[in-house]
Amino acid sequence: MEYIANAFVGLTGQEISSFELPWEGEVPADIHLEGPAVETDHIRFVKESRGHAPGDVESVELKDGKLIVTVEPSTNKAPWTLVAGDRKFEQAEFTVKTRTADDKFAKIEEGRVMYRLYSPDATEPRPMILFLHGGGNGGYEGERDNEKQLMADYGPVNFAEDYPDVFVMAPMCVEERRDLSKANMNAPFAQSNFSKDWRYGWSRYYLGKVCDIIRRMIKEGKVDPKRVYVTGMSMGGAGTVRAMSVGSDLFAAAVPVCPSMTPETFDILKSIRRPIWVASAYIDHTLYRHKYLVDAVMNMRDNGNNNAHLTLYSPEDLAKYDISITPDLPYPTLFRQNHWSWVPTYKDEYGIMSWLLNQTKED
Repeated sequence: MEYIANAFVGLTGQEISSFELPWEGEVPADIHLEGPAVETDHIRFVKESRGHAPGDVESVELKDGKLIVTVEPSTNKAPWTLVAGDRKFEQAEFTVKTRTADDKFAKIEEGRVMYRLYSPDATEPRPMILFLHGGGNGGYEGERDNEKQLMADYGPVNFAEDYPDVFVMAPMCVEERRDLSKANMNAPFAQSNFSKDWRYGWSRYYLGKVCDIIRRMIKEGKVDPKRVYVTGMSMGGAGTVRAMSVGSDLFAAAVPVCPSMTPETFDILKSIRRPIWVASAYIDHTLYRHKYLVDAVMNMRDNGNNNAHLTLYSPEDLAKYDISITPDLPYPTLFRQNHWSWVPTYKDEYGIMSWLLNQTKED
C-alpha cells in the first residue's frame, strides 16, 4: 500500500490535510509534523496567539491496517516530515492527491501552448475564466509538467470549485531562468525584469495563441462569446493587461492582480476601455507599483471608462487572510508577503469576483 497525502488548493497553494499509510501494531503516542513547512516565524506566531497552527495534528485513526492522520492544513511548498513514534516519513515518500485539480482539470497541449482546462457539465455555451499564473509558476523548456500553475497559488482550482458552471483555462507559459528573489525589487519603472523574447512569459505571441484556442471553443459552441474573462497575478497580472490589448475583441472584463508595471503595461492599462478591476496591496514587493496603478485607473476614468475600478488592500484587509500578521516584519519580508493580494481578490473581497462574472460584452 502506498503512502498518500491528501491535499487541496488553499490560501498558500497546495496544502496537505491528511495522511494515509499502512500500519501494523499500536498507534504511537507522538505523531507530528516537522520541517520547514511548519517551522516558520509565521507558524510560531499563529501557534502562540491562537493555540493551534497549520501542521498541528487534529485526529489519528487506525482503520483496516491504515493509519489516518488528519492535520490542520499545511503548505506543501516547503519540505515536511511526518513523525510517528520512532519512524519518520519524508515528503518525497508520499503520493499527493489533490482534490479537484487531479480529476477535474484535463491536461492539454496544443503546439507551444500547454494548459489545464476545467469544463462544466453543460450542453449550452458557458462563461470562461482565463487565468494567467505569476512568475516562477511556469516551466522551463523541456521541463514543463503542466501542473504547477494549478497548485502553486489560490486561483484556478478554487474558481472551478466556487463557479462549477464556468470553464476555467489555466495555461502555463515558458519562463527564462532568473533569480526570482531579486525580480522587480526596487527596479526602476523604466526597467523590465521580463524578457522581450516572444518565446518566454506572457508575450503577445503566446497570448495570441491562447486567445485563438478560446476563439475556437467559442466557434464550437462551448464558450459564451459575451462572457469570457481574464485574470492573473503579478507577472500574470501584467499578462492580463497585455491580453486586453492582444484580445481586445474577446474579453468582457479583466481583473489584473498586483500587475507588474512597465512602460508597456502602464500604457496599455491606462488606455483600456472595457470593464476592469485592478487589485493590489497598499505597498508591494515592487515599490511604487500602487502609484502607477492609481495613475492608470484615474486616467481610464478621466477618459470615460466608468467601469474601471481599483482596490488597494489595507493591512487590515490582508490580515483577514493571515497575510503579513507576524509582528515586526522586516520591510523586505513585509513587502513580499503583501504581494499575496490575489488571496483576498479571489476570495471575493469587496465583491470583485462577483463583479467580474456579472460583466457581459455587448460588442
